[in-house]
Amino acid sequence: MHDIRYIRDHPEAFDAALKRRGAEPASAAILDLDERRRAVTTKAQVAQSRRNEASKAIGQAMGKGDTETAEALKAEVGELKKTLPVLEEEERQLGAALENALAIIPNLPADDVPGGANEDDNIELSKWGEIPDFDFDPKEHADIGPALGLDFETGARLSGARFTFLRGNMARLHRALGQWMLDRQTTENKYTECAPPVLVNDEAMYGTDKLPKFAEDSFQTTEGRWLIPTAEVSLTASVQGQIINDAALPMRMTALTQCFRSEAGSAGKDTRGFIRQHQFEKCELVSIVRPEDSEAEHERMTQCAEGILQALKLPYRKVLLCTGDMGFGARRTYDLEVWLPGQAAYREISSCSNTGDFQARRMNTRFKPEGEKKTVFPHTLNGSGLAVGRTLVAVLENYQNADGTVAIPDVLKPYMGGTERLEPVS
Repeated sequence: MHDIRYIRDHPEAFDAALKRRGAEPASAAILDLDERRRAVTTKAQVAQSRRNEASKAIGQAMGKGDTETAEALKAEVGELKKTLPVLEEEERQLGAALENALAIIPNLPADDVPGGANEDDNIELSKWGEIPDFDFDPKEHADIGPALGLDFETGARLSGARFTFLRGNMARLHRALGQWMLDRQTTENKYTECAPPVLVNDEAMYGTDKLPKFAEDSFQTTEGRWLIPTAEVSLTASVQGQIINDAALPMRMTALTQCFRSEAGSAGKDTRGFIRQHQFEKCELVSIVRPEDSEAEHERMTQCAEGILQALKLPYRKVLLCTGDMGFGARRTYDLEVWLPGQAAYREISSCSNTGDFQARRMNTRFKPEGEKKTVFPHTLNGSGLAVGRTLVAVLENYQNADGTVAIPDVLKPYMGGTERLEPVS
């Protein structure tokens, strides 16, 4: 959510920032609604004040025996009683219209975010690791996975496209990845482990900018609850409507949960394999910090995600997303893209975003800085540390052998009960 005071004071800068994101100017429409709402609010306040004055004057007139004045005042109060509800309803409607208009405007990009239309305009910041040199033609995970327990056919038969059934050591490797990620983020990186609900209400989705604009991207139950597209929703919304103790900041939370996405906007994209699923697991990272700390926290969070890839010895690159490729609520985003030998390409495996106070305003989450009287909106950040399924894909492709087996990365062996490799099974 945007600060209406900023738009009043800087309408041209607001529209210029939206233009960088490829969005239409919005300040004129927003300020028109704001002015109309404030005008009605003033009318209602004047009417209420006059009603109070007239009501007092009735008693005074009656005390003086001035019946004519008293009756006139009674008539005026009667009219004001009819007018006030109309003004209050108009004020409510204009306030709702203003909030709805603000709710669908994306966050403004940070000054250092490059302009651009799509992923082709992102900026590569760094690379890590050596791309593996195979003495055979590496295969994609969708080709080597089925013999190892990645059962696409059963998943599709049970649930339809973009669902997969994992068996045997493939399922164990998937579980090992998630558990190891969670252990690393809690022990080494000091995130607090959480086990949040995966079903949430409208308020939680709205506060984390998933509603109203992206309703079609998520699944909703018949009772109106939403299956979370990421634990970012549950973790961030856990402080919704609260005034946080300044001493509690920074708050760093992590959770390993199932996530659910309809993938409404990705028809025909990554339909083959395990990369883009309706149901998947992710180790999510969320930070809630003081505004002056959010830039440093963004770097820290991204490094926590990078540490997973480095420990797995998976080559990757770090990119700064351009204005046209950032998510709706982000003001700056780093993507980590892991190397997939089967595709001979880097593919996204983590996004780490700083949303500034965008989500905090939507959630009405505040904190009171020590020694200050006024509350302030904190900054919220979220990132993947990492997406489990995509990490499984990266392990399968980077650790594959010519005989169809896949070696287990060293850091995962303690979680695999002595299993050294995945081997084809009948």
